[in-house]
Amino acid sequence: MELKKNNAKTGSKTKILVQKVGSKEKPNKETQYLATELASGKASWAFSKNEEGIQILVKENGMSVEDFRIMGFTLFEFLKDKTQDAEIEGKENCILPILEGIMLSSYRFDRFFTTKPTPPNTFNRVYFPSHISTASIEELSNTTASVFWARDMVNLPLSHLTAEQFANEISTLLTPNNISVDILEKAKIEALKMGGLLSVNKGSIDPPTFTIAEYKPKGHKNKKPIVLIGKGVVYDTGGLSLKPTPGGMDTMKSDMAGAAAVIGAIHLAAKQELKLHIIALVPATDNRPGMNAYTPGDVITMYNGTTVEVLNTDAEGRMILADALSYAEKFKPELVIDAATLTGAAVRAIGTHAAIVMGNAKDEAFTKLEKAGNEMHERVVRFPFWEEYKNDMKSKIADLKNVGGPNGGMISAGKFLETFVKAPYIHMDVAGPTWLDVKENYKGVSATGYGVRLLYAFLKNY
Repeated sequence: MELKKNNAKTGSKTKILVQKVGSKEKPNKETQYLATELASGKASWAFSKNEEGIQILVKENGMSVEDFRIMGFTLFEFLKDKTQDAEIEGKENCILPILEGIMLSSYRFDRFFTTKPTPPNTFNRVYFPSHISTASIEELSNTTASVFWARDMVNLPLSHLTAEQFANEISTLLTPNNISVDILEKAKIEALKMGGLLSVNKGSIDPPTFTIAEYKPKGHKNKKPIVLIGKGVVYDTGGLSLKPTPGGMDTMKSDMAGAAAVIGAIHLAAKQELKLHIIALVPATDNRPGMNAYTPGDVITMYNGTTVEVLNTDAEGRMILADALSYAEKFKPELVIDAATLTGAAVRAIGTHAAIVMGNAKDEAFTKLEKAGNEMHERVVRFPFWEEYKNDMKSKIADLKNVGGPNGGMISAGKFLETFVKAPYIHMDVAGPTWLDVKENYKGVSATGYGVRLLYAFLKNY
């Protein structure tokens, strides 16, 4: 989908006019009809198609930003096989989120079809009014590109996205954008003694990677970097603690959605030239039951020397994140945020409509993250982080065990991770909103790209 500034000389376009109730423009019969529809109280907006195009009427105070995004999705669905170009008019606070909804709705993952699905999207260009700033449109275009990259990565199967391939995809995306990328291969990971990452990888024929991406613009405002860490399990069978199928393993190519989110966010921050020093870390591997797979009962020595008793090889995400969290200390960060599809408990607790967050960072950081989530409608719900939950992770034969009790598993997992990080810390369990089995408006189906817009909005207003 392409966005272009309106030019009256261009050819025929479907015209979209967005007006608020009580607009000073002289109402026509269509507007009067729509106003009657709104007055019924059944909806906050109404639209109709006539010979001139599409007319939309909205209540003055009845629409949220998210409502406008969903309006954009509705317009896209209506126009996708009916028109090539559209021209939209209205006030900026209406038009921008509508355009965002249209743009995010235009995503397609069809690279593996030998014959592209029909009908193809013929709606591929929107002309926006001249009073919308070019900077706003550029930010929207960059946001869409970063979200689509994250969706692509999560949608790619293991046959096309091993840990090494994922690291190369990250490098290809980031290096043209003033971001340095260092990919640590297995020999270096072994030299660093990253026991968590290495143990999870023992069942795979494909080697692990550990990717370090650093964005450090001139004049950055933070003296210490913000470190983003993403779980990069490119496929999770559960290891020897094998997941059931169908229903448990089928969608586990999505287990690196946390890594896709943090990379998408640092990419967008660089494209928008945010004056922040940001580092992203991605430990990556698949988790399989083959080769010399790690087993329940094993005791693993982690990067920071902590010993962990493995009771469930399907609790692998925390094993690789622990090494990354410890490694982050070398950068002396002022804040560490990880994003991980970590627990089924998180999904059972709040479903797919938000991520669960917790940690020991100051309340101000959580308030800003929650505000960013509400602004982007990538919402977060803060859970308690009491010390008692750490008791569930104490082992009888090692410093820690990798699973706790039957209850509150998303919190005990967070407390496990906290022991590996010294800086102020926020843990995001994004297992719910990063993948949808059923299409949901502009978020689509399968990979949603959740977390890219959230983390960017947080960083932008940091």
